[in-house]
Formats: sequence, C-alpha cells, structure tokens
Amino acid sequence: MRHILLISGLLAMASTPALAGKSCDELKAEIAAKIEKKGVTAYTLEVVKKGEEGDRRVVGTCGGGSQVIVYKRGKAS
Repeated sequence: MRHILLISGLLAMASTPALAGKSCDELKAEIAAKIEKKGVTAYTLEVVKKGEEGDRRVVGTCGGGSQVIVYKRGKAS
C-alpha cells in the first residue's frame, strides 16, 4: 500500500510541469501565425493581465491563467 501511494505521489509531481502550459510569448507567436495564415495583416496582439481586456477580444490565456492574449482588428494606434 505504501508503494502505491509513493508511486502515485511521484507521478503527480512529475506531471506538474507538463501541465503548466506554454509561455505567453510562445502562445502569442502561434496565434499570430494562425491569424496571418488567414490573410489578416492589420491587427494587434497584446499580453495583458486578466481583467484588463477592455474592448479587445481574448484569444488566449497564459501565465497560469493570470494573463490573457487580446486581439484587436486594425492598425496599431
């Protein structure tokens, strides 16, 4: 019984970094590539704190859920 608990505890600790997700910059680059593949050229992507999205559309979450990637159509202002 102790061995089962020990093994399950070690497996849980080993899988934690795998669940952490991608970095904000990496995710932002992937989203930008998908947008540009669709032919969109005039847009902005920004990483902001969750809750500071304003009128921009949330297209991704990173930083363990504390940050979001927002999209706005048109040229950067």
